[in-house]
Amino acid sequence: QVHLVESGGGLVQPGGSLRLTCAASGSVSSIVAMGWYRQEPGKERELVAHITNEGRTNYVDSVKGRFTISRDNTKNTMYLQMNELRPEDTAVYYCYALHSGRVRWGQGTQVTVSS
Repeated sequence: QVHLVESGGGLVQPGGSLRLTCAASGSVSSIVAMGWYRQEPGKERELVAHITNEGRTNYVDSVKGRFTISRDNTKNTMYLQMNELRPEDTAVYYCYALHSGRVRWGQGTQVTVSS
């Protein structure tokens, strides 16, 4: 089993920055890729960013150039650096891990962008 814990969400003004952290534990050697989704109330989850074990990344168009996903495999931790935040980035952000043909989710962390 893989266990994921997110942190780093909060309230930030438009144009500000936040860094989300996702710490993985358990069978981390079985993880092949990780990433972040977000979900606004009443809407479906949206894939924000994805990173493979080889370091290949992809992003939803709306965050390209503003968000950066990265991993520190020595710490079994993934990050989402979010810059130039906009009100439309407000959502609950969930990290996920793909392993052994399954998807594991974290509990989510709220990001609110508001003045």
